[in-house]
Amino acid sequence: MQVKESERLHAVSMVLNHFRPTSTLAFCNTKVQCRDLVAVLQAQGFSALALYGELEQRERDQVLIQFANRSCSVLVATDVAARGLDVAQLEAVINVDVTPDAEVHIHRIGRTGRADAEGLAVSLASMDEMGYVGKIEVLQGRESSWQELSSFTPAGKDMLVPAMATLQIVGGRKEKIRAGDVLGALTGDAGYTREQVGKINVNEYSTYVAVARDIAREAVAKLSRGKVKGKSVKVRLLEDASGIESE
Repeated sequence: MQVKESERLHAVSMVLNHFRPTSTLAFCNTKVQCRDLVAVLQAQGFSALALYGELEQRERDQVLIQFANRSCSVLVATDVAARGLDVAQLEAVINVDVTPDAEVHIHRIGRTGRADAEGLAVSLASMDEMGYVGKIEVLQGRESSWQELSSFTPAGKDMLVPAMATLQIVGGRKEKIRAGDVLGALTGDAGYTREQVGKINVNEYSTYVAVARDIAREAVAKLSRGKVKGKSVKVRLLEDASGIESE
């Protein structure tokens, strides 16, 4: 889509509301653009997180875990920060800025639509970026398909909210905690079903578990009162922009 610079960030939310992908990777050329876009999306109620080079490893790990376990709908990233990132079932890629490197563009959009799955790739281009678009068309061996920004209308009235939320448990491999221990605590004494529990990531000092969003606060309370691997644990809800605040 051709956009004016002043409407670029708002155009991202228009695309999201029109197609309503559950998992979107949005690429920006700079960390400043990443921060600006996340601020815009969060202000509109989207669950969005930023990934750029200056994040501490702990922050980066938490962002990637939340995106991969479906607790975050939109990951806004620079190319450097997203290097090596491979998320299963990524529904959409949005190029908020067109990259000057056509091969980088191919690498960006190749993250969606893998293994015979369908994927959506949308690029926003200003007049100043048409030269970059031309390089991409030459490398791809075909012209781009253009659509008007005005053709994108909301497909529903409800906000695009992720199905899961992420709990952080203080304690990980150092405390010999395993994913099965956490699953057992949630489906045992806590009384939840296996379907209400998502991915469990056990790191050196922390464990992250995705749970159904509607039970997140209650799950924090139950785990805090109960035990994991026979020990009491500290649990908190990771912050996001979807109406759930950290405990």
